[in-house]
Amino acid sequence: MPKRSKSSQRWLKEHFDDRFVTRAQQEGYRSRAVFKLEEIDRRERLLRRGLRVVDLGAAPGGWSQYAADRVGPTGRVVASDILSMDPIPGVDIVTGDFREQAVLEGILAALGDERADLVLSDMAPNLSGTDAVDQPRAIHLCELALDLALRVLKPNGAFLVKLFQGQGSDEYLRELRLRFRRVAVRKPQASRPRSREVYVLARELRDV
Repeated sequence: MPKRSKSSQRWLKEHFDDRFVTRAQQEGYRSRAVFKLEEIDRRERLLRRGLRVVDLGAAPGGWSQYAADRVGPTGRVVASDILSMDPIPGVDIVTGDFREQAVLEGILAALGDERADLVLSDMAPNLSGTDAVDQPRAIHLCELALDLALRVLKPNGAFLVKLFQGQGSDEYLRELRLRFRRVAVRKPQASRPRSREVYVLARELRDV
C-alpha cells in the first residue's frame, strides 16, 4: 500500500477527530454536511412541514435526509446528483446531470404540479488543488444551480447555495442580488475554519 502524504494524513486525522463527523455517525446521517444545513435552518427557519424542496448535488444524501424529516409526509424532497444514491425514505431521487433535458424533466415530474419552495445546492467540483482551475469550476456550478432555481422556484421561494470565496464570487453575489430581494451570507460552525466556503441564502425572487 502506498504511503499517505502528510497532507492526506492530516486530513484523515482532522476528519476522524471532527465532532460533526462523530455526531453524523451517531445520529444516522450520511455526512457531516447536514449540520451546516441544520444551523442555517435553525437560524433562518427555512424548512417546515409541507414544503417542496429540490436538493442539487445531493449525494451522499445528508441534506436530503434532514430536509425530508423537516418537511414531513405532506412535503416533498427531490434529490438530484450525477452520482447514484441509496434510497432515502420520503425522497425522490433523480440521477443524472440536471443540465440534460431528460434529467430536468425528471426533477419537474417529481415536483408535481407545484413549483419548489426551496432549492438547495451543496455542490462542489472535484478539486485539483490549483485555485485557478478549481475556483472557476466552483463558480460555474453555482451559476448552474441558480439557473435551475430560477426555472423551478415559486415567486416567494428561497435558494441556498454553497459559494467558495475568491475570483468570481463577488460577481455571483451581485447577480443574486439582482434576482432576489434578500441575500445573506452565512458561515456555519460545521464549515471548517480554513475553508473558503460560505453559504448564500437568497429569498424573494424579483420579477425581472
